[in-house]
Amino acid sequence: MKDIRIGAAQFENRNNDKAYNLSRIHDLTRKAVEQGAEAVSFHEACIPAYTFMRKLGRAEMFALAEPVPDGPSTQELMKISKEFGVPVLAGLVERDQNRLYNTYVCASGGELVARHRKLHPFLNEHLSPGNEHTVFDLLGCKCGILICYDNNLPENVRITALMGAEIIFMPHVTCCLQSVMPGRGVVDAKLWEDRERDPVSLRMEFMGPKGRGWLLRWLPARAYENGVYAVFTNPVGMDDDQVRNGNAMILDPFGEIIAECNTLGDDVVVGLCTPEKIEVSSGYRYLRARRPELYGKLVEPSGLPPITAPGWNTKK
Repeated sequence: MKDIRIGAAQFENRNNDKAYNLSRIHDLTRKAVEQGAEAVSFHEACIPAYTFMRKLGRAEMFALAEPVPDGPSTQELMKISKEFGVPVLAGLVERDQNRLYNTYVCASGGELVARHRKLHPFLNEHLSPGNEHTVFDLLGCKCGILICYDNNLPENVRITALMGAEIIFMPHVTCCLQSVMPGRGVVDAKLWEDRERDPVSLRMEFMGPKGRGWLLRWLPARAYENGVYAVFTNPVGMDDDQVRNGNAMILDPFGEIIAECNTLGDDVVVGLCTPEKIEVSSGYRYLRARRPELYGKLVEPSGLPPITAPGWNTKK
C-alpha cells in the first residue's frame, strides 16, 4: 500500500432521477479533487436512489436496471472519472440477462476496475444475491467492496481482509430506521425541512443513537478487528419518505475516525490513508493469530436457507 487520499461523499438523492444524481456525483467529485482526493466514493445505489425500490415490481425494477459496464450510468461514471483524473465508485441496479443485482462499481478513466454485487440484498425480492467477495488493485493499494448489510456479517469483512484488502469501501443506505434497540428509530421529516431554521434539533438526532451513535457501535470494530481502512458512505436528507443522516466517514485500522462529514446537506470529506498503521494494528496481528482448524462450525450448513432480515422488517 502507498499513501492515498480518499473522498467519502454524501448527498440527497432523488428517486429514479439518474441525471440529477449523476450531476451530484460529478460536482462532489470536483469538490473532492479540489481537496486533494485521489479516489471518490459514493453511497449504495446512489445513481437511481435506493429506498423507493422497496415499492417496485419486477417490470419496474428491470426498467430501472442497466448492464455493466456498457450501460449509460457506468459510461457516465467513466466520463466523470476521466474528466477529473480520479477513480469514482458508485452504486446502481445491474441487469445481467434475467437477473438483477444491487451493484457497486469502480470506474477509472475509460475502464471498469471493479464490480461488486451485494451479497445480502433484501429491499426488493427481485434482487439476486452476489456470490463473490471483491478485492482489486487501485492506485497501488489493495481495495475491497462490501455493500451495506454485507458489513453486518463480520465474516464478510474478515474474508475480504484475508484476500488482501487494505482499504474496504462500505457504501450504505442506513440509519434513522425503525428498530427495537433503545433510542433508535426514524427522524421526523419536518426536522429536515427546518434544518436551516433549527439545525441543532436535527443534528442531535443525526449524532445520537438513531444515526452516528448506532454506527459507532460496530463500524469502528470492523476496521479495528481486521486492520483495514473503512470508507463509509451514506445519503443525507430525504431518501424516498425517510430521512438519512449522512455521516460519511473514513476510519483507520485502529478504528479511529480520520475524516467525517457532519454537514446537514451534500458534502464530501477527504482522508489520508497511510500504510504504516496497518502492520502495527491489532487487527493485522489477529489475522495472523487465527487457527482455522478450530473454525469448522463457521462453515457448517445450518439446514435452513439464509435469510437477510433487517431489524425494521423482521417477520415474527
